[in-house]
Amino acid sequence: MRNVTETVKQLIIINVLFFVGTLILKEPAYRLLALYFPENEGFQVWQPVTHMFMHGGFMHIFFNMFALYSFGSALEQIWGSKKFLFFYLSCGLGAALLHTGVNYYYFQDSLNTLMANGFSKQEIVQILNEGKIDTRWQEILSVSDFQNFTSAFIGTAVGASGAIYGTIVAFAFMFPNAELSLMFIPVPIKAKYFVPGLVLIDLYLGISGKSIFGGGGIAHFAHVGGALFGFIIMWYWKKNQFNKNRWN
Repeated sequence: MRNVTETVKQLIIINVLFFVGTLILKEPAYRLLALYFPENEGFQVWQPVTHMFMHGGFMHIFFNMFALYSFGSALEQIWGSKKFLFFYLSCGLGAALLHTGVNYYYFQDSLNTLMANGFSKQEIVQILNEGKIDTRWQEILSVSDFQNFTSAFIGTAVGASGAIYGTIVAFAFMFPNAELSLMFIPVPIKAKYFVPGLVLIDLYLGISGKSIFGGGGIAHFAHVGGALFGFIIMWYWKKNQFNKNRWN
């Protein structure tokens, strides 16, 4: 950690403090700070920001913070603290936006189907907010539509992964020929190939609902959202020859 830059170090400390806090407070912390669906009674306006400092377990925070240290420090050394912090938080918010947008699509599509079959939106939302379901919905919706519908409303999102994906995209912009590798892919791959491949895998897994490791609960579209916003910001800065001195 000797080469860690100041803003990256502070972000890591904040994430660790949030993680320790959740270990102590447990469920109340997640209910307050995780990202809920906007129509869920648990939603609060600060959650698009706070969710990116929450994590679901030790390995979750370890890999995110290791990536932040590895890629974020290189970017902050070039950009300075203000520009890097703006970029990092923007990617995290972009991740929350796309994740919520996809969930809204899933929810609204099935909601329209249920309403066409005689159910009212008020009734449906009230039942879901009570943590319940109506078994008649399963007779109308397909298995995948029902799963997407309920998980979109009830599920929560936590983690810095969206901001991290944006950071990795920026790293690939700045250092396209840097060689990267994953633990289970020991062969080094240039960043300009590695990062798009990683994002495409997440996009495929998000659309298909599959998981490489056989488990669920990964917000793939949040990863894609962070990467997308990172790409848009980098493209805009490059196109307009952004003056980095403005941020220092």
